[in-house]
Amino acid sequence: MFNNPLSALPYVKAGRLRALAVTSLKRAAAAPEVPTMVESGYPGFEAGTWYAFLAPAGLPRDLQARLASDIITVAQMDDVRARFAALAIESMGSTPEQLAAVMQSDLDKWARVIRAANIKAD
Repeated sequence: MFNNPLSALPYVKAGRLRALAVTSLKRAAAAPEVPTMVESGYPGFEAGTWYAFLAPAGLPRDLQARLASDIITVAQMDDVRARFAALAIESMGSTPEQLAAVMQSDLDKWARVIRAANIKAD
């Protein structure tokens, strides 16, 4: 099964599941002993989970910038990073433009997968 570290890692740590690989391009800090899919023989395999703060369309740029700056500041605080690490979440913090690029990249990647597999909505 594929799952995110937040949900799966407690079961792995308790010995109830065995992690075969992570789908990110680098090993997870919360489970550095688990290889990546690429290391396991699947070149180019990458799929990740990300969390983001989103705001309504049309939010003024100055407010966007202030919110992004404040969120990055909080995400980089030692106690927040420690809490995230305990939940197997790696805090990145980014600008609205970087988030938009990640979102577009994922949309493009999964659209290609859907087209190649001829997946249709029911």
